[in-house]
Amino acid sequence: MKPQSKLLWLSAFLLGWLFDLLFWKKSPGINFPIFMSLALIGGAFYLLAGGLRPARKSLWLLAPFAFFALMTCLRREPLTAFLAHAFTLLSLALLAATWLGGRWMQYGLFDYTAHFFTLSMNVLFLPLTFLERTRKELAESGQPKGKSSVWPVLRGLLLALPILLVFASLLASADLVFSDKLNSFFEQFDLQRILEYTTRLILIPFYAYLLAGVFLHAGEHSRDEKLIGEEKPVMAPFLGFTETGVVLGSVALLFLSFVIIQFRYFFGGEANIGVTGYTYSEYARRGFNELLAVAIISLLMVLGFGAITKRETATHKRIYSGLSVIIVAQVIVILVSSFQRITLANYWHGYSRLRLYPQVFLVWLGALFVTVVLLEIIRRERFFALAALLASLGFAASLSLLNVDALIVRHNVLRAVLGRHFNVTHLAMLSSDAVPALVDEFQDQTLPPLIHEGIGAALLCHSYSLEDSLPADWRSSNLSLSRADGLLEQVLPQLVEYRRIGKGGASRVRTRGGEEYLCSE
Repeated sequence: MKPQSKLLWLSAFLLGWLFDLLFWKKSPGINFPIFMSLALIGGAFYLLAGGLRPARKSLWLLAPFAFFALMTCLRREPLTAFLAHAFTLLSLALLAATWLGGRWMQYGLFDYTAHFFTLSMNVLFLPLTFLERTRKELAESGQPKGKSSVWPVLRGLLLALPILLVFASLLASADLVFSDKLNSFFEQFDLQRILEYTTRLILIPFYAYLLAGVFLHAGEHSRDEKLIGEEKPVMAPFLGFTETGVVLGSVALLFLSFVIIQFRYFFGGEANIGVTGYTYSEYARRGFNELLAVAIISLLMVLGFGAITKRETATHKRIYSGLSVIIVAQVIVILVSSFQRITLANYWHGYSRLRLYPQVFLVWLGALFVTVVLLEIIRRERFFALAALLASLGFAASLSLLNVDALIVRHNVLRAVLGRHFNVTHLAMLSSDAVPALVDEFQDQTLPPLIHEGIGAALLCHSYSLEDSLPADWRSSNLSLSRADGLLEQVLPQLVEYRRIGKGGASRVRTRGGEEYLCSE
């Protein structure tokens, strides 16, 4: 076997063993960024040893990888944690797909789809073809095959096992003393543990096989010599300009009439709620999902017609760009209306995850719309895929940087001070990301007693839930959980007059003032 081939399998098997060591019966925690970093280092070492240096532009992917890998062990809020894990994996997958070429910034939607599909297929089948290719190269070179004493021993053990079982059962039946000794010998082995170790020994080569597929793809199929649609479009434009103009013009007129008729309703805010007859909750919820759907469908429509419409003259191009700009501008007005509705919901009901997610999402969706208009004007529609990727990264990064649960705590406590409803149970049900903010607010002695005690009740609820959440093993540890645990230990002496009533999901806390708060709904 060639040195490069040996290095491939040595790296892959070592990483496979590390994956088993870090993740077997362990929930994701600090083990995830550790393994992802080691996989990156192992793959880079194999590729660099073979003279396969990465393209300079591919190295930009290390920035989102490092950021989101760190966030996987800094945040516990569900969507933030999910996106951090997903974009860590996506960054590494994209790095493997474009290691040698580095043209990921120029990928279109078809390129991203094709590259990820090819990567998936190569992970499954490329190691097999590599082994076969290595075998043929050795045969053609005339080098004698290396002999190993391991496989004959294993084959001998497999042949001996049934024979030994037959003789052992006969001898045990023939002699009771031998039977007792034999039973005592087997009782020393934990069959469940033997089964576990056998399963792990089977899975480690499987992990190694998949990792070898990733490394081989990066080294052999990541040159990006030709991008889809770079020389000629994937689909030749076939729709006449007049037909497209009628469609876009009609949509623009419809959106304009809707904006004009609803202008006061869009932007009148609190002043118009009494006029329209809606409560705050109804005003905030009414039409939000529909307006968001209008925005997304409009984006797809502009992009779709741009790909299939014939624009044979400069006038056609200018008219199409003008109509696209008008539609996008009107959609941005609709997005502002949607943003205002969510803002009103937050003002009236307070922050929650389901109201913060769309608020942040709308900001990045609006930025994507503006980018689409600019790309259309400068005739760089191909870069829409990159714009969409960057907007997605921006949304995920924003959630991480904002610290959603801590933001909910600070905003809702401030609302309570201003006389709004204070939902203590909601704060008690947040993740450990909320604990530092809760402790900061609890230390503020200027808060009204009722709010101060409500925060204390939420902290005591978190201490109960943390008892079940703290991992027993360092591999599943999370910095958010560790920090929350340390802060709660400091503040618990101040909660000695609070009492826990009930257990499990029905538990609640009674404050020293006699108020009772549920720890979960």
